[in-house]
Amino acid sequence: MGAVKDVKKAYRLLRKAVRSRMAVQRVRRTLEAMPPHPEQHYKIAVYFADGAVNMYQMRQWYRPLAELDKLWPVVVLARNPIGAEKLIAEDAPPVAFVPTVRDLERFIRDQDIRIVLYVNQNTRNFQMFRYGRRWHVFINHGESDKMYMTTNQYKAYDYALVAGQAARDRLSRTLWDYDVDHRTIEIGRPQADHFSGTLPYTPDERTVVLYAPTWEGDRPSAHYGSIATHGETLVGALLASGSHRVIYRPHPRSGVVDDEYGAAHRRIIAAIAAANNADPRAQHVYDDGPELGWQLASADVAIVDISAMVYDRLAAGKPLMITRPVDERASVDTGGYLSDCEWLSADAAADVVREVERVRGDEDAIMRLRMWVQRYFGDTTPGVATAKFHAAIAQLMGEWGEWQIREMGAIKSGEDDDDEEDKDEQLHG
Repeated sequence: MGAVKDVKKAYRLLRKAVRSRMAVQRVRRTLEAMPPHPEQHYKIAVYFADGAVNMYQMRQWYRPLAELDKLWPVVVLARNPIGAEKLIAEDAPPVAFVPTVRDLERFIRDQDIRIVLYVNQNTRNFQMFRYGRRWHVFINHGESDKMYMTTNQYKAYDYALVAGQAARDRLSRTLWDYDVDHRTIEIGRPQADHFSGTLPYTPDERTVVLYAPTWEGDRPSAHYGSIATHGETLVGALLASGSHRVIYRPHPRSGVVDDEYGAAHRRIIAAIAAANNADPRAQHVYDDGPELGWQLASADVAIVDISAMVYDRLAAGKPLMITRPVDERASVDTGGYLSDCEWLSADAAADVVREVERVRGDEDAIMRLRMWVQRYFGDTTPGVATAKFHAAIAQLMGEWGEWQIREMGAIKSGEDDDDEEDKDEQLHG
């Protein structure tokens, strides 16, 4: 049995290596047909070492980065061939494919990169940290109260751009000897300035409910996913009501660890298809597209797991419920919004229709929501977060210039000292 497993594992690794090599060749051919990157042109780099499965972390930054590019040229440093292929095919900023450290060094040498932005905590980020004389800045791929948001890895970056005061409080509670006031800069949620898109349904009298669960997690403390515990029941109840429209947007990694979780996900998709076949006017939506925005803005109520989607929806300022994890080992930060949110337990999933109507009409819940929106994101007036993002980058560019002046002054001072030593040797030699 062990030998069979070893053979299968070796075969999978071989297939993966072949696919990767072919992807490298495709990316290189594609880039060779495009104009070369101008030398000493880019001022900001976004470092992305992941493949297709984590593309959602980059996609949400496309539009804010496009706006930033109007002020300072932006390039994406793509390390993974599959990820690079996706970036090139999509509406991403210009892409530099740098699969090896030598490729990375060559590109950095020919550019004027002053700020490097990171959207996740990939271990290959450390290959980029070796390059000094530039700021390394964590911008993350969302705002949440998950354990991921307080990792000690924050200390590896010069700065972190965070959504608001709630993020600063969270880091202050958790990290030892971390200067939150100096090393974090609040920018709100720039992505929320671009929540838009074409609706895949015709609005009518139906109440639109967005169900956006996360994946099952790869360890007990991160078991936030609700597809297998809440999802089938609540989607079934909403589909059967005749007065609701479901937008089902699961995390793209759903089912990668737990086969049963993946099977429940597929059953929900099948139930949505069957409901639409029975009543085409229902126009329920299974959404696995790359664009995120219209779902958050258009839904009357959102039901989400503990994930960045909580805070993406919170930035929209509209009613939401959070599924309470069934696994008691799941780490839940009850010091922030989750201490005052509208929970949906697995037992209450069957009564989801009543719960949806309750949160829509509860004035106290609406007032609490507004308070937490302010705490997590500050001013959510359209355009304000984008202005904060640009101001943060401008601040870092200014600090970069100050350090350059200091360095040049130190070099000049050293040269003057050498001249004095030479003169002294001439007089007393």
